[in-house]
Amino acid sequence: MPHAVSRLRDQRLARSQKPFLARGALLVRCPRCRVSEAYCMCAWQPQVSANSAVCLLMYDAEPLKPTNTGWLIADVVPDTLAFSWSRTEVDPNILAVLADPQWQPYVVFPEEYIPAERVVHSVPNAELQAAGKRPLFIVLDGTWTEARKMFRKSAYLADLPVLSLQPEDISSYRLRRSTRDDHLCTAEVTALCLHLADDTEAATALETWFARFSRHYLAGRKPPSVAEKEALRNGTAL
Repeated sequence: MPHAVSRLRDQRLARSQKPFLARGALLVRCPRCRVSEAYCMCAWQPQVSANSAVCLLMYDAEPLKPTNTGWLIADVVPDTLAFSWSRTEVDPNILAVLADPQWQPYVVFPEEYIPAERVVHSVPNAELQAAGKRPLFIVLDGTWTEARKMFRKSAYLADLPVLSLQPEDISSYRLRRSTRDDHLCTAEVTALCLHLADDTEAATALETWFARFSRHYLAGRKPPSVAEKEALRNGTAL
């Protein structure tokens, strides 16, 4: 069954007035994992469970981009929701999710842009469990400029706690690069959130899946050596 990001991609394509042409549009891609068919990674699709959920707010064409790592989150985290963001219209399904008492939503965003009283740095897992709630990480999926716009112009996020991450390592993502080295890609951010929520198995699976995606995707861009090609096909190159 297609996951949330896959379904959102189909919806976005359905309302497109012209074809979306990504870089490397002539490359024959696997429709499931989005990398070159020659380096398909579907055989290593992870199967894990997670107590946490992820809500992706995706900027415009983000679901269409083969480099988008929100897709990887939906591959790994069973309860992944995905919505297109709009400045002028609010999807009522987003509001319904935020109002669902099973969730404790956290907007994931850097603390330097937020009043201190809204910022948290940890997830009180024992308290949430006692209250019958599960963490819901709201991740703004787009460029840094787009993410700031989504944060500022989404009134329904204004009263939610903001989880500010403090990663020790800069991003290892080499497919798209932010202008700031301390910015992480969507999958890396979500893996850190899962670690904070004690969803260690899912966090590790996402990190491994992200590493594999980066390796296989880059192999389709620049042909690997014979040894690298063999390692990719054997599943030993991570």
